[in-house]
Amino acid sequence: METLPNCPKCGSSYTYEDSSLFVCPECAHEWNEIEEVETDEAVVKDSNGNVLVDGDSVTVIKDLKVKGASQPIKQGTKVKNIRLVEGDHNIDCKVDGFGPMKLKSEFVKKL
Repeated sequence: METLPNCPKCGSSYTYEDSSLFVCPECAHEWNEIEEVETDEAVVKDSNGNVLVDGDSVTVIKDLKVKGASQPIKQGTKVKNIRLVEGDHNIDCKVDGFGPMKLKSEFVKKL
């Protein structure tokens, strides 16, 4: 018999499976296997749906115009060691030739 995970919300061990969800009968919390470890941070995904985490390396998927710069960030530019932040532009990074930059996750893909 497989061991079901404890509820991430209340810690109850009386969880059960309901199709693709786990359910806690004590607090009525429902979650799926992917969200088994729940955090306060929102999940950030790249353009292909891969989950991004701090320290990942990404590639820019299209030319991005930068205010105040004479040239755009070119498609295929590799960005190393990203940091995830809250807000519309949810990636904090340093782009070679541009310096510190904030990017939207929908314009990058994970390496």
